[in-house]
Amino acid sequence: MLIVRDLLVGPKRFTDLLHGLPRIPTNVLTARLKELEGAGVVRRRVLPRPAGSVIYELTEYGAELEDAIVMLGRWGAKLLDDPRSDEIITENSMVIALRSTFHPEAARNLRANYEFHFGDIVVHAKVDKGKIKVAAGPLPKPDVIISAGPAIKDLMSGTISASQAIKNGSVRLKGNANLLTRFAEIFRIEPMPAGAEAPN
Repeated sequence: MLIVRDLLVGPKRFTDLLHGLPRIPTNVLTARLKELEGAGVVRRRVLPRPAGSVIYELTEYGAELEDAIVMLGRWGAKLLDDPRSDEIITENSMVIALRSTFHPEAARNLRANYEFHFGDIVVHAKVDKGKIKVAAGPLPKPDVIISAGPAIKDLMSGTISASQAIKNGSVRLKGNANLLTRFAEIFRIEPMPAGAEAPN
């Protein structure tokens, strides 16, 4: 699933996949890719010269997994806690996290370009009236730049307000401050159902 998650962001070379999944041994990644190819989920393609690199990409069949991956991400976000010290955050995981927590109905009247900085990781989201495009890297002219650490989950879950997040330093902002409030509305972590308890 993690390989599919990363390929949902875009085609990758073997080394790109290895970099995004740093704990997976090379032989295991090779075996998983062969399994996915055999199942018709992934295909290999050689880029035209001068690149000439072999890349892996999802087939049309494999791309059908996007809704399932996004919904699993949204479901799992309800249990989101502070990252463990050994947990690795990547551009790909943050792109899918933003896709998973996006609520199009809350963004139907919004058009804005967000840039996010999570430590050394930079991703962006273009919101256009209920639609979204999320990708790695900065934007030429974002409407707002949001720099945050793990505590941004408190803003996304409604535990704190946008003004409180800025005041306590869990979020740093450059640009239109109103867009931070809108961020909390459109990138939202749903609460656990009544009576449900997060596992210890």
